Amino acid sequence: MKTTLKKLRMSLMVLLIGAMAACSGGPAPTPRGAENVAVNRYLWAASLDVLSFLPVQTADPFTGVISTGFGIPPGTGRAYRATIQVTDPALDARSLNVSLQTRSGPVAIETQRAVEDAILSRARQLRIADGAL
Repeated sequence: MKTTLKKLRMSLMVLLIGAMAACSGGPAPTPRGAENVAVNRYLWAASLDVLSFLPVQTADPFTGVISTGFGIPPGTGRAYRATIQVTDPALDARSLNVSLQTRSGPVAIETQRAVEDAILSRARQLRIADGAL
């Protein structure tokens, strides 16, 4: 069961990264009347990578929103869920909005900032590895 879920998550991530790569040349086509929102593919991929322990419920590369269900990070006993929004094509902290919750409510601001920092660091690593400096 875990192997199947892992393969499904990986397939979804590959599909979404492919969709983002196809859109990287310019704004995405308008889906059903929504505005064009070009998102940074490195922030998008890094968000999925850093929060890979959370089950993805919805991921819309046209609006830049990723919503997850509850998941437990390795080594802890507390369940978290997240909503991530990538709002801009720039690889910049202002382009990333992260909202984390536990079953009992919002997380401490320090925890949220640590996750944002981890996503930004991973996005920079992906950009360097891609040779897009």
